[in-house]
Amino acid sequence: MTSFADITTIGVGGHIARFLEPTTRVGVIEAVEEADEKGLPLCVIGGGSNMLVSDEPFEGVVVRDARRRITVPDEAAPVEGNDRTVHVNAEAGANWDDFVAFTVGLGLEGVEGLSGIPGTVGASVVQNIGAYGQEVATSVESVEVWDRETKTTRDLAPADLAFGYRSSALKSSMYVAPATPAERFFPTPRYVVLSVTFALRHSATGTVGFGQLAKALGVEVGDRMATTAIRDAVLAVRASKGMLEDPTRYVETAMIGTKREENVIADLKRLARIEEERAAAPKAPAGHAGLPAADHNRHSCGSFFMNPILPADQAATLPEDAPRFPAELPDGTPGVKTSAAWLIDHAGFHKGFALDGGDASSARASLSTLHTLALTNRGDASSDDLVALAKAVQAGVRERFGVALVPEPVCVGIDLRP
Repeated sequence: MTSFADITTIGVGGHIARFLEPTTRVGVIEAVEEADEKGLPLCVIGGGSNMLVSDEPFEGVVVRDARRRITVPDEAAPVEGNDRTVHVNAEAGANWDDFVAFTVGLGLEGVEGLSGIPGTVGASVVQNIGAYGQEVATSVESVEVWDRETKTTRDLAPADLAFGYRSSALKSSMYVAPATPAERFFPTPRYVVLSVTFALRHSATGTVGFGQLAKALGVEVGDRMATTAIRDAVLAVRASKGMLEDPTRYVETAMIGTKREENVIADLKRLARIEEERAAAPKAPAGHAGLPAADHNRHSCGSFFMNPILPADQAATLPEDAPRFPAELPDGTPGVKTSAAWLIDHAGFHKGFALDGGDASSARASLSTLHTLALTNRGDASSDDLVALAKAVQAGVRERFGVALVPEPVCVGIDLRP
């Protein structure tokens, strides 16, 4: 029997009553429809990289789209005038980094800064994933969805999707308040993504849009570089912070075939190089069939808390050296975005922090030893272990700075309301 521990990057979660992997568009719709008609709990899952699920059994249906085709509808059409737009369509079940590698390999610009983010194409638009100066929202042309309310398919334009910082109309349909699930559409949005069409630009170079990335490349923010170089640099920076998923998960039975084999091999080679570069650190035992061992820092949901966007008067109460960036509050008024990682660290929760005075070397759950924003399963953590750690961090930041941290992952059977 499949469990959420088998199909999520953080490796916790209870057994699933019914796990389906439809291989057709109709199959996906029928699986969703059947669960809704029977009134069963429904979870449509992508790569499982943005979920924290209770260890209690899930008495419902989990649907993982097994369609992973990526196509270029414009391929046969000649470029007209100066328009260098190229449309690329991907089915919802396609692995996100497979999609990025595919587009960079075609010489397309637009998503190279989003390299290495785990998950699927379908999940990317729900979360509006972003990193290193790019967001998926800037490249989306349209999203084909199944509307669970009207029981029809729809094509949603960017204006319909209401993209915001780590949010969309899709995600918003699941919540009535931050981290507070809606009664009807949770943990699956009203709109189930079937496919996404992206509008990318035919160009072998892209813009370096983030300071940390520019530093890694030895250039200035705003400079243009080969998209292949940007992708390589993003992967290296993410690896240095433990924010690349563990590629060894793709040799596990429940994950085989969900990512293209050539990209899994490339990821495993990259992991082996990273381990060699950390030669001074104790070596972990080898993993499956001599593969590199899993790195517990990668057994996470990635960034666990969203960067808070605060009213100006609340931001003014933070210490002078707290990061501040212009942002927009949910009501559309100007606000100030600060760094959740900075708040966590300055509230006393440092890299490797664990409860009860322990650390990552002995705890079942801890903050990553490379990045304070990631909660990690050190090998045998339960969901309760991770919830206790998350709540401790939330309470500490609230007490020190008066800021409520909102979890980024979808929390199923778990209450982490700020």
